[in-house]
Amino acid sequence: MYDFLSTNIEYLKGVGPARAQILRQEAHIHTFEDLLYYFPFRYINKNNIVKIAQIQDEQTYITVRGRIVALSEKGGGRQKRLVASLHDDTGHIDLIWFSGLKWIKDKLKTGQWVSAFGKPNLYQHQFSLAHPDIEILPPNADLTPPPADRNAALDPVYSMTETMKKKGVTIKSLTQMTRQLFASGAGSIPEVLPKAVLEKYRLLPREEALREMHFPSSPQQWQNARIRCKFEELFLLQINILQHKLSKKQQAGFIFADVGEQFLHFFNHNLPFELTGAQKRVIREIRQDTKTGFQMNRLLQGDVGSGKTMVALMVMLLAIDNGFQACLMAPTEILARQHHQSFLKNLQGLPVRTALLCGATPKAERKPLLLALAQGDIQILIGTHALLEDEVVFKNLGLAVIDEQHRFGVAQRAKLWAKNSKPPHVLVMTATPIPRTLGMTLYGDLDTSVIDELPPNRKPIQTLHFTDSARLRVFAFMREEIRKGRQIYVVYPLIKESENLDLKDLMDGYESISRAFPLPEYAVSIVHGQMKPDVKAYEMQRFIKGETQIMVSTTVIEVGVDVPNASVMVIENSERFGLAQLHQLRGRVGRGAEQSYCLLMTADKLSADAKKRIQTMVATQDGFKIAEADLQLRGPGDLQGTQQSGVLELRIADLVEDAPIVQAARTAAMEILTEDPALTSEKNLPLALEVRHRKRENFWARIS
Repeated sequence: MYDFLSTNIEYLKGVGPARAQILRQEAHIHTFEDLLYYFPFRYINKNNIVKIAQIQDEQTYITVRGRIVALSEKGGGRQKRLVASLHDDTGHIDLIWFSGLKWIKDKLKTGQWVSAFGKPNLYQHQFSLAHPDIEILPPNADLTPPPADRNAALDPVYSMTETMKKKGVTIKSLTQMTRQLFASGAGSIPEVLPKAVLEKYRLLPREEALREMHFPSSPQQWQNARIRCKFEELFLLQINILQHKLSKKQQAGFIFADVGEQFLHFFNHNLPFELTGAQKRVIREIRQDTKTGFQMNRLLQGDVGSGKTMVALMVMLLAIDNGFQACLMAPTEILARQHHQSFLKNLQGLPVRTALLCGATPKAERKPLLLALAQGDIQILIGTHALLEDEVVFKNLGLAVIDEQHRFGVAQRAKLWAKNSKPPHVLVMTATPIPRTLGMTLYGDLDTSVIDELPPNRKPIQTLHFTDSARLRVFAFMREEIRKGRQIYVVYPLIKESENLDLKDLMDGYESISRAFPLPEYAVSIVHGQMKPDVKAYEMQRFIKGETQIMVSTTVIEVGVDVPNASVMVIENSERFGLAQLHQLRGRVGRGAEQSYCLLMTADKLSADAKKRIQTMVATQDGFKIAEADLQLRGPGDLQGTQQSGVLELRIADLVEDAPIVQAARTAAMEILTEDPALTSEKNLPLALEVRHRKRENFWARIS
């Protein structure tokens, strides 16, 4: 049966080599199976037959029947058109073609009875149909419209490119191909869902569902078919994810058996604050993972400022106590340097050697650093993508931590895992909470820990929205905060002017701020991604030390800058940022005990989506609520850098719209694999064959 589905589309009757080439190039239809899953994007009811006198302006598509009484060409050049006058016993309507005139003239003749389907256009009180679908009727055809309540079949409308149309692959021909496929393949489309799943969730059989997707017998059956196809897609994806998770749980890993001297000394003497209950819970979860003898793969979610980095440091000390090295990979040099400085400060008095490796690390420093790393003299290495270079060799890497993991590609992370003959334990961290449905899909193969508790004495950040017309009020507020001894971030989305976007330019903004806050009373720093690393670090240090009161910056300060004295975050053109990025930027303040503020500056006029984002930011600081709102506004393809994984290239399912189906599919997959992890039982044999088929055809990309 899989031979049938895998058959080259060229061998379907009515296709042939030329059409097959177009289908492959334009629609990615290579096989019979690809055609089955090339679903229509909408449907039309050609049985909506009306009398010409009954046509109304608000009607979308109609069918009229009548006799061609006149056929003529009008206009010239690009305005040339063919007009056929169609009459029934109530009136007349013009049928108009602007292209393909020769073909239409050869087909139509005056006096013919025809059925014409199209969208009516009203011009100067006269209806017309442009480029209608035409069916020649016999002279004695019944022209009486069917009853209005007739349960008419729906005709598919497929996505078409201009090249497909020019090369003769039309909606009509694609419909004929699909009908031919169902006719020739009756009984050859294997059921892949276990019988128990079909019965429990009351799902249509696969072949019936696919037929109804293309040629619905009724709106209700079409809806049932959609549910079946969405469930199948999500169920098979969850089977793949969960099997991958099970296989990783069986991957041999290092055992961190002891809670040793470094961990205990840090906990008793160096810990800068008491751990929250959530931090303690997460450390216990990781501790349990690292005692099993199997490799840990854990995702740590926690809002900005929740203390994820402290958890990572303590787990690294656990690795060191058991004779292993640890590394932390960050997406930017600023963040890597911030982590390094934080680790050095927190590890004072402990015999733990920590090093920093970035792309800008001089060769003179790099060579001895790499030698010490290979000899095991460096216990903790912090860095950027530079950690992935072949010359970076560990003696015994036991733990790899990835910060802001969505910024790294799958291949990059895999390269880090390969630094050992036996893969290290893996902890990936994100400060951007992941919506539940996205988490079950994109990170479904990882165990998940959540720090859902902020350190005590943190005051909620007040988020306020101002338009450009209120700028003087904002400046007055900034001066008041500076008089209190506070510091301020001002963030711009661009460095240079854009001809396409009406955004405030960073340099113009810097000059404007400098005029409003002049020397010697005020000092202003500027930081952006195009600065040399040493200059950027110098400016950053001036702000951290309190030598400047205002930092004008691009989003390079989105992560990694921790200045407790900074109490105000001003985000210019905040309507141009996504919710996740706004939430990250807001998290740069509120690190101290004083009241902090986030001021969202926008244009006076906002789009509906921009208004929703701003309203969401003002209404809540809950990262998970923000993530859910972001998912609804932007869709899963844009979130979390997920487009890098390929796992969300779903044919029909939608993680926002179909959240209940995602949950049901996950539950069903877990039930099947709990009973039969390898899918070896006879009742699961069709499912096992489908999973192997999809892996062989590379339906899925690896998730992590």
